[in-house]
Amino acid sequence: MKHRLLSRLPFPLFALPPAARTVALALLAWTAISALGALQTYSDNLRSGVDSHYPALFVTWFAEYALPLLVLSVGLSLVLARWPGLIERPRNVLLLFVGLVLVFQPAQWTWMAWLRGYLDAASLGEPWQLLRKMLLVGWFSTTGTFAAILALHYWRRARERELAWRRAQTDMLNLRLALEEQRTLALRAQLEPHFLFNALNAISALVRDGDKALALGAIGRLSDLLRYALSASARSSTTVAAELDFVRDYLDLQRLRYGERLRVHVEGADDLLHAVECPPLLLQPLVENALRHDLDCRAGPGDIRLHFAREGDALAIRVTNPAGSGVSPNPGAGLGLANTRERLRLLHPGASLHAGMKGERFVAEVRLPLAEVD
Repeated sequence: MKHRLLSRLPFPLFALPPAARTVALALLAWTAISALGALQTYSDNLRSGVDSHYPALFVTWFAEYALPLLVLSVGLSLVLARWPGLIERPRNVLLLFVGLVLVFQPAQWTWMAWLRGYLDAASLGEPWQLLRKMLLVGWFSTTGTFAAILALHYWRRARERELAWRRAQTDMLNLRLALEEQRTLALRAQLEPHFLFNALNAISALVRDGDKALALGAIGRLSDLLRYALSASARSSTTVAAELDFVRDYLDLQRLRYGERLRVHVEGADDLLHAVECPPLLLQPLVENALRHDLDCRAGPGDIRLHFAREGDALAIRVTNPAGSGVSPNPGAGLGLANTRERLRLLHPGASLHAGMKGERFVAEVRLPLAEVD
């Protein structure tokens, strides 16, 4: 509101240098006070039957009262703007006020006495009486002006500190966001070649087996998977339902390699999956690790299970596979799970990934907070 009113003035006040702006604001304030004071005096004279002229009263008010206080306001404001440390301590404020009383008020009285013609030798009287007059004249207005300038100065300092604090917080937040974005991009840069490398390994296995038809079909499926991976790399999040569709296509590609040995059971895939956010390429590394733990480490059919369930305010996703004591260690696990865990942390503080043995099965459990996708 204050800035809107000042912007309507006939000159661009906020375009002035700080010192000139201080003088202009003080001049406007004391001119308005003089106008109101002269109006009050004029009204009192009218009620008392005293003949008076408003312009003359205004000039008197401005010259005798406003001009000294205008000089005080401008001078004190400029001094505090140049040396703000003068009033950092209460003792300094007290000393400044005492100096003001002993210097400014006698000067103010002398100015008013000179304008009124009181400075003749016969009217001066005793020095003590003269000093009392000097100190008592304008006491309230001088003290009020001093207090107002100090309050304005403290308010400005507090506002500057608040603005500086907000700027620092904004800069820190922007820096953290930029850092998190770079970390996310780095994780994607690791994950996408990792996925491509493993998919090409699956195709190369078909080529080594001499099955050209299956190899060509695998290349076609790989192109579909790469389209999704490339489009997902341009987004920060997707839905669990989209990720499950991608995993099914990925398993179709792997089925060309593993044949009937690849057995995957999906439970709890309902409409809730369309309303839960997750990072792109979330499920594929988990399923890939399950394949490595299961089919690459033992003979016979696989037993990979994907289970989706709502648990409180989160969606729990569990990818499990057999990994008993007789199964050899998985040589490829680690990178996919580590990247997935970090990407979940960047997506939401409440998202998590826990992986480990439970009985004779290896379990990777993801928990995603329930939140609707924009």
